[in-house]
Formats: sequence, structure tokens, C-alpha cells
Amino acid sequence: MTDAAVRILADHRASIDRLDAILVYTLAERFRHTQAVGRLKAQHSLPPSDPAREAAQIARLERLAEEAGLDPDFARKFLGFIIAEVINHHKQHQK
Repeated sequence: MTDAAVRILADHRASIDRLDAILVYTLAERFRHTQAVGRLKAQHSLPPSDPAREAAQIARLERLAEEAGLDPDFARKFLGFIIAEVINHHKQHQK
């Protein structure tokens, strides 16, 4: 591998590392908000899941993924995983 290729690889990896950090901190912030929603739902005896909201969010994320050049199927699976985790958190608040 040439010196130039090594530098380019290092630059890509540094960008990936920064983006991974952004993803982690963004998910943490998102979960702080969903935890607050879960507590609010529990206080008002609302169900932990909102299928209409979930469907709208999945459709929205698919559109955003297409605009961003990301595979919408991947985006749907990713959000599905997050939604399942949020619902689990909301159920814990119901106890």
C-alpha cells in the first residue's frame, strides 16, 4: 500500500470514528426523550406502543433514507430495532 493510500485510509477511518461517536450520542439523546415519553405515558395510563405513530415514523425514515442515498430497507430495519427497544422501555415504566 502506498503512503498516499495509507493516509487516505486513515482519513476515512477517522471520519468513520467521528460519525460513530455522533451516532452513539444522538441515540443517547433520542432515548432520553423516549424515556420521558414512556414516563408520561405511564402517568396517563397510555399504552406503551403507538402503531400509527410507528408506521408514520417508518415511512418518514424510508423517505429520508431514499433522499440520503441509504437503502430504505436498512433504514426500516434500523428504526424497527430502535422502536422495539423503546417499547420495551415504555413497558418497564408501566410496572
